[in-house]
Amino acid sequence: MHTDTNDPPKIAYSIKEACKASSLGRTTLYAHIAANRLRAVRIGGRTVIPAESLHALIAGEA
Repeated sequence: MHTDTNDPPKIAYSIKEACKASSLGRTTLYAHIAANRLRAVRIGGRTVIPAESLHALIAGEA
């Protein structure tokens, strides 16, 4: 994945982006959300995952 050096760092991921970034499936992500190991925020009609929450899950801190 190519990112432009002028792009700001991501502060939140869509479900699709979180799946791609973490190599986890949608069902697995939703299971972590249901178990309160991963934080999800509804904004309008979208569900986004704060980057720090995804990073904490992957680092084993959740």
